[in-house]
Amino acid sequence: MTSGMHLMAKPVGPLCNLDCGYCFYLEKESLFPAKHRFRMSDEVLEAYVGRYIAAQPTPEVEFTWQGGEPTLMGLEFFRRAVALQRLHGGGKTIRNTLQTNGTLLDDEWGAFLRGENFLVGLSIDGPRDLHDQGRPDKQGRGSFDAVLRGIEVLKRHQVPFNALVTVSRAVSERPLEVYRFLKEQGVGFIQFNPVVERLPSAADRGDGLDHKRPPALSRDEGEPDAEAMVTPHSVEPGAYGAFLIAIFDEWVRHDVGRIHVMNFDWALASWCGLPASVCLFAERCGKAAIVEQDGGVYSCDHFMYPEYRLGSILSDEPAELLASPAQTAFGDAKQETLPRMCRRCPYLFACHGECPKNRFAVTPEGEAGLNYLCPSYKAYFGHITPAMNAMAKLVSHGQPAALVMDAFKGPLAIALTDNPLGEPL
Repeated sequence: MTSGMHLMAKPVGPLCNLDCGYCFYLEKESLFPAKHRFRMSDEVLEAYVGRYIAAQPTPEVEFTWQGGEPTLMGLEFFRRAVALQRLHGGGKTIRNTLQTNGTLLDDEWGAFLRGENFLVGLSIDGPRDLHDQGRPDKQGRGSFDAVLRGIEVLKRHQVPFNALVTVSRAVSERPLEVYRFLKEQGVGFIQFNPVVERLPSAADRGDGLDHKRPPALSRDEGEPDAEAMVTPHSVEPGAYGAFLIAIFDEWVRHDVGRIHVMNFDWALASWCGLPASVCLFAERCGKAAIVEQDGGVYSCDHFMYPEYRLGSILSDEPAELLASPAQTAFGDAKQETLPRMCRRCPYLFACHGECPKNRFAVTPEGEAGLNYLCPSYKAYFGHITPAMNAMAKLVSHGQPAALVMDAFKGPLAIALTDNPLGEPL
């Protein structure tokens, strides 16, 4: 392979100390034998670290540790992991990212994460009532206080972190409250991920776990029937766009360059003509696989089903697995299965149909494969186009994008706010 690959590890698989109602990964526990251990062995860990570094053609290798809740493995596991990275590094720069709910972090964790230069992604859904509604522990108790303690650990040890907000139906109704709360907590990097989970379709496979091929949604003017086909936690088709728009309008006036909302950074990259940095908005996918705790390698985090198992890190070379006909076809299908409506869309360059897991709606013409969130993305991209044009122009002239905020204080504000067609400025 000539370009980089990404193998995200799930050292405890789907195990977690929280019981988030919208979590798509907790059900994966049923795919393993009863009394399965759900802990990555030293054998699997060394195979993963060694083979991944050797297979990566780029001078930097990024390890991403996710779950479930990866801190359930304990600190000693991660100390072994970084020792193995040094052993197998071969002069490459090694980076580590840990995605956690933050509830188990203490000063020992903080010192380790800082000392090993980890970047931490911490899940928090906003103020106490919103967060605890979606993210209780196994006893049904809120996790908000424990998460805030985790944030304080990261701050105290100066560990760089970003906040990952899962935009459920409840969260989508309070965009500015969520955004301002995160700013009050001193969060400088934020990512908003929409909750879109289909109801189990037992008729397709008989095990109640197949979320890939549910019956088609309602064709009433192309608007998916969210209540009928997705879980109650799922954001409504147009609500995610309204959520992003409300936050964007505050961010673009006051916080550009100070608060980094990854969703807006991704959009600006597209307006600047740069390749997508996340698989969500890439033209094709298939370069980001996962390694489960038993060593199994799967096509994608959202397609962790037996038919998408590519092989094992214990016996197979990662480069060969990601270049296999099965994975190539999986990645190419993202572009090849786009409905005509998407191919004609003026925002195709920024969206590319988003994630295939969400492409289960139908177009007004009855063609399958439309993204469930299409109403959101069309509204969002249309709304931000004038400001994105202005920021892209600033960047192209070597100026900071933050200067766009000055435009809202002068005559250009009219053009930036009253330009529904999104014409270049």
